[in-house]
Amino acid sequence: MAGLAPRAGERTEPGGRGASGGDREAARRRAERRAERVAAGATELERRLADLLRGGLAGADREGYRPWEETAARMVDAQAPGLATRVRELGALAGAGGDWPSRLLEETALLHLLARGCLRQEALPAPLAATVRSRVGFTVDSAELLAGPTVRDRWLVLARQDTADERLTTRRTWLYGEATGRAALLLSFGAAGRAPEPALPVGLGLDAELAFHPAARPLRAVLGPRHGAPLPGRVPPGVPVAAALDTYGQAAAGDPWLDAWPVVLAGVVPIPGGAGWQVADSDGSDAVPVAAGGSGAGAGLWRLAAVSGGHPVTVFGELGHQGFRPCTAWAGTAAEPVPLTV
Repeated sequence: MAGLAPRAGERTEPGGRGASGGDREAARRRAERRAERVAAGATELERRLADLLRGGLAGADREGYRPWEETAARMVDAQAPGLATRVRELGALAGAGGDWPSRLLEETALLHLLARGCLRQEALPAPLAATVRSRVGFTVDSAELLAGPTVRDRWLVLARQDTADERLTTRRTWLYGEATGRAALLLSFGAAGRAPEPALPVGLGLDAELAFHPAARPLRAVLGPRHGAPLPGRVPPGVPVAAALDTYGQAAAGDPWLDAWPVVLAGVVPIPGGAGWQVADSDGSDAVPVAAGGSGAGAGLWRLAAVSGGHPVTVFGELGHQGFRPCTAWAGTAAEPVPLTV
């Protein structure tokens, strides 16, 4: 499939800079074989999703989780781990309380769109095609990214969170560029029980270069050379709730599979409620619900309430279709950040 051939600087199999001509040719053939397998997997996934819709989503919970896991395993065999992950997420939705058929239909449509984009990416704009490839599971080598254009700025560390399973520890570190106004996400991984690097303290400010992964909305980045010693950070500039919602909407328009987008809310107050928490503008003009769940969500929300004490605060978090997930708070003009996640 010509549309799935690897792009310049993209790593699909071992082999690359410094390799001999024979090694490069072997790597090219392996990349082509993987592209064919991924295309076959996307085609099979389209067929299975069509069968699911013909059978009716309302009965999708009767067969249990096994068919979903079987389909996910087929996507793993096709070397499309991103498709496999989304299939498993679909299986977890089936029968999961409330209006689950509607939620399942929405996510099925997004997964079908991703499969179609995978098969038709030669017709997509280059940034959107790069997003599709990333969502499907193709990776880009960090060294190749750093060999290209980088963005130097004084990056403020907004938040850091580690999540772990039996095999892997994943670290998410959010940065904000004080001059460029850009947000960046550093992802790092370590073996189970081992903390990944880098371990950047929240609130730190560092003069460094970042290389962004290609995407319709570039966000994930690789940390490059640092310049000088780290310095204490500052309170990041924020926006009201309505402006943050506009920012998320624009990001989702560029990347339909986006789960959340980083935003800094300024002058907001946390409001507990029986139906769920909200974060509202201090003048009462707009509010956004707090997303349920998450690591240490309950304790983090009460910590946010304690930091606020009923007064406006600045809060960094991830805004998505399920609401806002607070990560870090700053009281007034105090530069000392208060982490809200564990």
